[in-house]
Amino acid sequence: MSSAVSEIPAISQYSGLLTDLRMAFSSGITRPLEWRRDQLRRLETLIQENEKELSDALHKDLGKCTSESWITDLGLALSSSRSMRKRLREWMEPERVPNPIALAPAKSFIVREPQGIVLIISPWNYPIQLTFMPLAAAIAAGNCVVIKPSEISAHCSQVIGKLIPRYLDSKCIAVVEGGADEASALLEQRFDHIFYTGSTAVGRIVMQAAARHLTPVTLELGGKSPCIVDESADLKTAARRIVFGKFLNAGQTCIAPDYVLVQQSAEQKLLSELKNVIEEFYGPDPKSNPDYGRIVNDRHFQRLQAVINSGHPTAGGETDRESRYIAPTILRKVDLNSELMTEEIFGPILPVIPIPSIGAAVEFVNTRPKPLALYLFSQSRKVQDQVVHNTSSGGACVNTTLLHHANEHLPFGGVGQSGIGNYHGRFGFETFSHKRAVVRKPVHPELPLAYPPYTKLKDFLLRWIL
Repeated sequence: MSSAVSEIPAISQYSGLLTDLRMAFSSGITRPLEWRRDQLRRLETLIQENEKELSDALHKDLGKCTSESWITDLGLALSSSRSMRKRLREWMEPERVPNPIALAPAKSFIVREPQGIVLIISPWNYPIQLTFMPLAAAIAAGNCVVIKPSEISAHCSQVIGKLIPRYLDSKCIAVVEGGADEASALLEQRFDHIFYTGSTAVGRIVMQAAARHLTPVTLELGGKSPCIVDESADLKTAARRIVFGKFLNAGQTCIAPDYVLVQQSAEQKLLSELKNVIEEFYGPDPKSNPDYGRIVNDRHFQRLQAVINSGHPTAGGETDRESRYIAPTILRKVDLNSELMTEEIFGPILPVIPIPSIGAAVEFVNTRPKPLALYLFSQSRKVQDQVVHNTSSGGACVNTTLLHHANEHLPFGGVGQSGIGNYHGRFGFETFSHKRAVVRKPVHPELPLAYPPYTKLKDFLLRWIL
């Protein structure tokens, strides 16, 4: 199912869609293990059979090469669905929990049941991964789903809108294409869970809309993820991993290092290593390198072109409006009050800021909103503990970047302004499940200790067991 993009949709149009999905959910079709596994298997088949078409769409929208499309979108989504499918029986089993003596004889369980109808609003920067991974989790938990892909990554949106109905159960899973009008009309409806990935500003709008129906939300937002480099760091390794994390997808990554805080004694060596690695990865002319992506649209290109002048380029700085190319850029002497340092960059521009000590770096981070990720490069365990124990972020990596996102056994999510809730692996299954408390008690024996009338003996025994 998809909506026409040319007209503002009537709210009643989506009322009908939600009614159909609720009827399907109420029928119990999504609850059995077999249905969930079958849908996950079909999602995997969708990716495998249409790898080229999906990869081509990513290239048209973001200039991604085939290898990057695989490691950042298709491969992650495929492995996530496959892993969930294999573990699903275990996750669905009722969880036995201890019973207090006051309840005896009885048995207590946590039963995970589907929430109902889930809305997934996905972003443009990783449009396949960040649609299919939460979709797989919502299916694994037994929900019906409405997917609203981003209109900014238009080619990916079209492919998603075409392929999902071909492969997945159209009675239970729908795609609504379109822009802000379609998203706003959907948010007028009552869902049982809303999962949004995108900017903090739009996240506030989503949360306000959800509040009208008391709908729970998962908000995967962003923020300015710091990267701290201390003087004990292996600077060659640090430079390689920072450049990879920052310039992947032309910097359009929510967990990309947003800026570097480096101890003054290591600044010049780090800057030199960063420049060397950029040339090693992308050659002397990154514009002609097929492994380097492009900015998604003209509006984002213009925004980035405007902020690039807030510092002095020590590498890169070149732009080309026609191809929406911005070179991998390292900036020094940045204006700390500029938009470059107050708003998420979300592009291939990396400010490097010297700091006198690790304590100063921790203070710098803590005076700003809590980020989605934090990165530290240091070979000192004391420094590692100092930074990790005295800062807060959605996730953190020591001596690497991005990789906490790739481990399905870790929860992925933000804190504070960088997000609410988390997912990946079992954490995604839990996000889209309601944890229901169930107590099963036999009819006999009947112990009327808690029933009136109360006596001194009953009062004594109640105080002893409770």
